Amino acid sequence: MRQRVGRGILTVIAAGALLGGCAGETDGDLTDDWKSLPAAGPFTPEAGVCHLADFAAVVPLDVYQPVDCAVPHRVETVHVGSFPAAQEDPPAGGSADFRGAFADCDTRVVEYVGDDWRVGRLRLSVAVPSATGWTSGSRWYRCDLTEMTTAEAAATAVTRVGGLRNALAGPSPLRLGCQRSRRDAGGGVATLLPVECAVRHDAEFVGVWRAPDRPYPARDADWASLYAGCRSAIARHVGVPDDVALRFRADVVVRPPGAGRWRVGDRGVRCYLWLSDRTTIGSLKGAGPAGLPVRSR
Repeated sequence: MRQRVGRGILTVIAAGALLGGCAGETDGDLTDDWKSLPAAGPFTPEAGVCHLADFAAVVPLDVYQPVDCAVPHRVETVHVGSFPAAQEDPPAGGSADFRGAFADCDTRVVEYVGDDWRVGRLRLSVAVPSATGWTSGSRWYRCDLTEMTTAEAAATAVTRVGGLRNALAGPSPLRLGCQRSRRDAGGGVATLLPVECAVRHDAEFVGVWRAPDRPYPARDADWASLYAGCRSAIARHVGVPDDVALRFRADVVVRPPGAGRWRVGDRGVRCYLWLSDRTTIGSLKGAGPAGLPVRSR
């Protein structure tokens, strides 16, 4: 019995010695020696990164998976801005706040790619936080850029490798140029497909006309200013007089942004020269009156 008791006492003493050694290295308060965790804050995405998935207008934290732009991707974040911190509700699509975000993104992207992004097969979109993220304090907006198969409304996103910085600063396969039209049942242009100018074609991109801040065109009269703006773009591109005879030299195709994009402030109208009666080889840029003569009929 004594031997057993003695061993028990030794065990208790040894344990006490170990505890005593640990206690000797602290101040005796075991609750204040942990480093404090950083305060939880709202999620903000990064700029200069890319994304594997197609563009989404609302980005929850649980689907945010940025990748390096050197790997295959479909969306590139050019810039991340912020709405006012005190703003309580998420901005509606046509609100002044959302339009301001689009205008900022438009400016940033033009600087980023080296030219108006609309002169290329590119699409700018603005993403915002989810409702949960907004409630948690997120106030960011994301300027996302996507390479598209064409500049038409029904175009699809391209999986690309490499970022878009300075992509339009010089000659680029992304730039819009010569096009081949597909006609609709009424004889008008249904779609435009990019082709090399060395290939026979009947249309050509001539520039972007910035429409004034008016409601989306709904009647024939509303479209008149868009056609007039694009005819002037044809005259500058080809080098012919911008007069009443211009409509007898070539037809025009206007491609404004869709009604939804118009509502958020996109006013860039893509303009195309269309040779409805013939085809040509080579660009008509700078061709002058001889390259685009007045048609007799």
